[in-house]
Amino acid sequence: MSEEDLERYETGVELKIYKEYRDVLPMFKYVVETERRFYLCNGVTSHTRQTGNSVYFELELEDAWVWDMYRPARFVKHVKVMTFRDVNIEELEPASSLDINQPT
Repeated sequence: MSEEDLERYETGVELKIYKEYRDVLPMFKYVVETERRFYLCNGVTSHTRQTGNSVYFELELEDAWVWDMYRPARFVKHVKVMTFRDVNIEELEPASSLDINQPT
């Protein structure tokens, strides 16, 4: 497989994941972004932990969808994430008022 073939494959997979994201977005209440992953979920708990002089974040996600092109299944019942990096948690608008196909 050439480098160009690999790039075309990865581009196709990313487009497929984006289309799936667009379809499943109304099913979820929160968007959670870490340095390594992007999640949609219906429940999220965040704890700030300290070990010595370092601070890290511990997240627990329920009923989640994971943006990861290397996962065979993106729906996960329970996810636990620990990270020393930034975490972004956003509550989405209710599905009835959310239409990602409309221009803003």
